[in-house]
Amino acid sequence: MSDKHFFPNTAANELVPRYLRALVTANPHLALIEADRVVYDPQHNPKTVSIISGGGSGHEPGWSGYVGKGALAGAACGDIFASPTTKQVLAAMNAAPSDEGHILMITNYTGDKLHFGLAAERAKARGLCRDVAMVHLTDDVSIGRSRCFAVGRRGLPGHIIRKLKRLLHAAMKITGAAAARNYNFNKCVRIARAVNAQVVSIGSALDHCHVPGRQQNESLPKNVVVVGAGIHNEPGAEKISPFPPVADLIRYCLQLLCDPADTERYFVAFDESDTTVLMVNNYGGLSNLELGALCDETLAQLNTSWDVKPARILVGTFETSLNAPGFSISLCNLSAASKELDLPVAELLSLLDEPTAAVSWRNTTPCPQKEQQARLTSLNARGSTMTLTHGIVNPALLEAAIRAGCEAAILAEPDLTRWDTVLGDGDCGETVKALSEAIIRILDNGGAGEGSVVDFVERAASALDDMGGTLGAILGILLAAFTSALQKLVAQGCLQENEALFATALAQAVEALKIHTSAREGDRTVMDVLLPFAEDFIKTTDFHHAVRLAEQKANATRFLKARFGRATYVGQADGQELPDPGAWALYEWLSGVSRACQAFHSQ
Repeated sequence: MSDKHFFPNTAANELVPRYLRALVTANPHLALIEADRVVYDPQHNPKTVSIISGGGSGHEPGWSGYVGKGALAGAACGDIFASPTTKQVLAAMNAAPSDEGHILMITNYTGDKLHFGLAAERAKARGLCRDVAMVHLTDDVSIGRSRCFAVGRRGLPGHIIRKLKRLLHAAMKITGAAAARNYNFNKCVRIARAVNAQVVSIGSALDHCHVPGRQQNESLPKNVVVVGAGIHNEPGAEKISPFPPVADLIRYCLQLLCDPADTERYFVAFDESDTTVLMVNNYGGLSNLELGALCDETLAQLNTSWDVKPARILVGTFETSLNAPGFSISLCNLSAASKELDLPVAELLSLLDEPTAAVSWRNTTPCPQKEQQARLTSLNARGSTMTLTHGIVNPALLEAAIRAGCEAAILAEPDLTRWDTVLGDGDCGETVKALSEAIIRILDNGGAGEGSVVDFVERAASALDDMGGTLGAILGILLAAFTSALQKLVAQGCLQENEALFATALAQAVEALKIHTSAREGDRTVMDVLLPFAEDFIKTTDFHHAVRLAEQKANATRFLKARFGRATYVGQADGQELPDPGAWALYEWLSGVSRACQAFHSQ
């Protein structure tokens, strides 16, 4: 790995907009929303399904390089190795509208799942789209079933094969071509998911990548190779030393992909009669010469050891980890996917082979240039909030309750920061404080309005969009789904009193949130407070009783073992018996609201 760069003193994220400007300037059939770092196809046909993807930057040509007719309609590009924000995803959806619906195809990382999930919920709540489907691309076999059952497999470059769908890589390519052929929404979703289910990938690297403008990362010794290398500078699932011959390394990788005796990793079966697709992907730091030799070794061993003869072979740089010296192997069983879909294999192959205007897909056929018309409309103009006949509270009570909740969370910031420094990234307290201060500013500017809970949540949405992180995405999804549920209940003539009405809407919002995160009570996350609080609130319709239970659950996180996030592998957390910062922050917000409500009614 080289730590020398042409931009050695430039912050890495400052390179992202420059890269995107160059991309669309060199390829004028694409367009850029620079403020949101969204690349989109201005000639996307709104009568067809719109496929949106995205993720952290540093993986180029993913995701922006796969935008164009026959592939993605838009891509939202986050910071280096960080998911794009909800605001960016909504901008991409807005730039590529569809009368059929939107498919959000993303890799199976927590940040991506939550922020794209929040965008989906917010789009539905604001009426921005007809249908939205989430497709999580999960092809990595390195972790194994027993360790990834809660969150699912990671996404590696195999998902590009699913492009029959019009996604990235192959999965995206297949789905993208299907959308371009005007397949309906449900058929495109089925294709995306069926192909995704039949892809397996494994990565290997000689070293980590180096991010421009950042301190040198720890390097691997020269006699070590990693198997199970991810694309975010992760340590890797397994380090092998001494360095094995290439033939042995490929043999081990293919065994992880194809061996039916490995019950931990045998996710996809391959038979000699199956139609398969092979992708050998460059992580960014290998020469084409070496990558080609790795592919040759892979093909030879697939033939002699596994009776697999790929019908299509894709070799190149599809999804990188900046300049990491590594590669990944992906296999896709199109025969198995065709059986599940009841579609001929030839149709799936033709979708994979369909020409596309995506500049980073081989054999592209750019569309004729047309005058680009501005089709972006502000989200506020396209969305509308229903007028509630109830769900209205005393404006003074609403302001006092929200303000008290935020002030309680701000006072808790030192503890939250201290706990998160031990258990996580150390930023929870600062993030919670910043969000609370932003909401107080909204209140100072009349945010409580006429006492409409929906109006206030809509005003607070921008603060949540800027929050970022897992907690911000979870709260954003929850509140967007809560707004949507509340609007529907009122439109349906629900006659419940406010407290019961809010409890019912919260219960529906929690169910929507569960679609986008695998975290549940007992996993040492914010869900350890949210889920029992919501369950008690709907059962008793007594907000204060539910808050008292939330306090018990927040305290109980001291004794739980983390199953999600950085705390799962931070050794300093062992034996500390500290509360989960996110769970405690939610309790502080709720307790502040409870105290203010009780004080208001006692006057």
